[in-house]
Amino acid sequence: MAPLLMLSACGTPQERCISRNTDEYRTISNLLSTVEGNLARGYAWEEREVVRTRLTECRAYTRKKDGEVTTYYEPCWRDYIDTERYRVPIDPLAEQRRRDNLAARKAALSGRTAEVIKACKAAFPEES
Repeated sequence: MAPLLMLSACGTPQERCISRNTDEYRTISNLLSTVEGNLARGYAWEEREVVRTRLTECRAYTRKKDGEVTTYYEPCWRDYIDTERYRVPIDPLAEQRRRDNLAARKAALSGRTAEVIKACKAAFPEES
């Protein structure tokens, strides 16, 4: 069932049907994987965007007395946006409750997801 859930939005009608109708199951599965990883590590990862300035070469132009434009390069400072990952402490008890709730929700959705996949295969059979 997992390979069928990884289908992209573009594809055959059967793949689109499965993708469209199993979105919540895939979301819950991804969240559960994240929470289990957090518990295994003892911390969570978060990301932030940081603006950094770097010295680089910039193109500049000058006009000579005869009107000809020439190009030259000069040092200049440019801003760049970098994404940083950093560790965030977690509350293990809260994270375990979250894992248990997500696991229960995933189990509740798994039956419906299997039915949806079966219905999509029946509605949009693929040619072999």
